[in-house]
Amino acid sequence: MTHMNRRRVLRGILNGGAVTVGLPLLDCFLNTNGTAMADGKPLPIAFGTWHWGLGIARNVFEPKTTGLNYELTQQLLPLKDVKQHINVLTNFTAFRDSAPAICHHTGWVIARSGNAPRTNGDVVETIDVTTAARIGRTTRFKILAASAVNNVRETFSYDNPTTPNTAETSALGLYTRIFGPDFQDPNAPTFTPNPAVMVRKSALSGVMNDIKDVEKVVGAEDRARMDQYFTAVRQVERQFEQRLTKPEPIAACHSPKALGEDIKIGTEVELVSSRHKTMASLMAMAVACDQTRVFNLYYGGFDHTKLGYEKPHHACTHEEPIDEKLGYQINHAWFTMRSIQAWAEYVKVLADFKEGGGSLLDRVLVMGTTDVGEARIHSIDHLPILMAGRAGGKVKTGYHVDGGGTSIARIGYTAMRVMGLDIPNWGTNSNNTSKELGEILV
Repeated sequence: MTHMNRRRVLRGILNGGAVTVGLPLLDCFLNTNGTAMADGKPLPIAFGTWHWGLGIARNVFEPKTTGLNYELTQQLLPLKDVKQHINVLTNFTAFRDSAPAICHHTGWVIARSGNAPRTNGDVVETIDVTTAARIGRTTRFKILAASAVNNVRETFSYDNPTTPNTAETSALGLYTRIFGPDFQDPNAPTFTPNPAVMVRKSALSGVMNDIKDVEKVVGAEDRARMDQYFTAVRQVERQFEQRLTKPEPIAACHSPKALGEDIKIGTEVELVSSRHKTMASLMAMAVACDQTRVFNLYYGGFDHTKLGYEKPHHACTHEEPIDEKLGYQINHAWFTMRSIQAWAEYVKVLADFKEGGGSLLDRVLVMGTTDVGEARIHSIDHLPILMAGRAGGKVKTGYHVDGGGTSIARIGYTAMRVMGLDIPNWGTNSNNTSKELGEILV
């Protein structure tokens, strides 16, 4: 092996099936400063979306000041360790004009498409699809999407009103998709995946010879980076081994009647958060290996439950009274804080994934949306959006920006311009905009 390039993947055979494992961005692919590819081309930028449900409680979410030195509010406290990597954008409006107000739908649709829907299924092309047409055409996955919510019908990505793009709802399924065989015939009469074989023996074991060959020709820092990367891959693999390995017999245990379908994963916040963490790590690996440049991750929130509390999050927003002393719904505030904590954990995964002299966050931009503003009344004004990443040096981070009631489509328009889309404006009617968020642009 005398030549390597950015598209190189490690290939091998595992139990008769092909496995591929991509390489992270090694120093040998970069210039001497670690700021561009070795041939002088800029590092590939990537765009992601993230979503949490049921909005905010304004009086404990919105910072009182704008700019760099804003103070984190109660609901934003989970961001304290990643504040320098993100921008908090508040007080934006989803203008519906003559369209009806569709609860839990209108807000996020306008944020992601610039268009006010007239029915629950009315979603024109969303921002991830538009962006993927520009930057995602040459990667293995034009768009890679996963959801910590166990509902395949819930998606925030559309080609058009009749073509939703479903997200992978299983962490193991996402792992298998990224590290499993390159291709499965969609026209085959049957399909029986066997991820247990791959996970037990590890996809890495199938490409071990290729790993050793690469290590012979790269420098010490790249060998260390490869070790860090493959260790992270193996850690994710180990998370599945317990579920895929037969446990030791227990005399008091009796098998129940076989289920006709997979056991549903619970909605309790701890379970959802655990699945979300694993999916976040897998997404980071996929982007780092240039398997995709457009990625969607959904945390959810609508049906989340809390131990010791009888109502799911959505019912809580409607039925929980506002605490007279605190001025907000206590349990809703707890659910929202857990959502923000999940976002912070995702950002930290991206920040900790080292590339060259920086991290994965240096070349990505992730836009986090929600469906409503003030949760108690399900408003579509005072909508917040969270953003992370510097998009190849085009975006400044660490800011709070007050949108002043302007259209939330400005954020999507700014993101697409940052991603290199040459569009003079975006959105329809009152959401049509050509005004970028200059406060966060370099």
